[in-house]
Amino acid sequence: MSTRAPGVSTEPVEQHAPVVIIGPMGAGKSSVGKRVAKALGVPFTDTDRAIVREHGPIPGIFADRGEPEFRELEAAAVRTAMATGGVIAVGGGAVTHASTREAMAGASIVLLTVSPEAVADRIAGSDRPLLANGGIDAWQTIMDERAATYAELAHAVFDTSRRPMSHVVDDVVAWLRAGGDTSTENEGTA
Repeated sequence: MSTRAPGVSTEPVEQHAPVVIIGPMGAGKSSVGKRVAKALGVPFTDTDRAIVREHGPIPGIFADRGEPEFRELEAAAVRTAMATGGVIAVGGGAVTHASTREAMAGASIVLLTVSPEAVADRIAGSDRPLLANGGIDAWQTIMDERAATYAELAHAVFDTSRRPMSHVVDDVVAWLRAGGDTSTENEGTA
């Protein structure tokens, strides 16, 4: 049984620019990104996973080398992923680093949002370094600090708080198939 919305094709689409999925921790960037890539028939890269494969666990990188070093590794992972193309899910803090923002130039940028209430269960028990000492309060503080940058970079915004991921994926795919207009911020808000 298909969970696709009527009219959303599963045929590969010619992708002129990579698609970068940004958003706060727990918004579903990896889950949505993987499914969008599959629907479009293009490669998928999760930059956090690429960093872990090459450099080890992210909490260890933060502990041993610090956040600035991690952000440099993240920028390099984004540059590599942009060269590959397809759909790229970046870490929640990727947008805070100027080199990473520069590396995303030319991409169609999709912002996934999520409410604090919906994300609380998603991040419970997380080993995410920036949440280690504050849980949902730390998440909200970080989200507030990054909100303006997310909004500035986003070409389309989709909320994942209360909708099935399959519906979010269908909306993102439909937006991209309609041209993924990168000249108008926040079109495609769902």
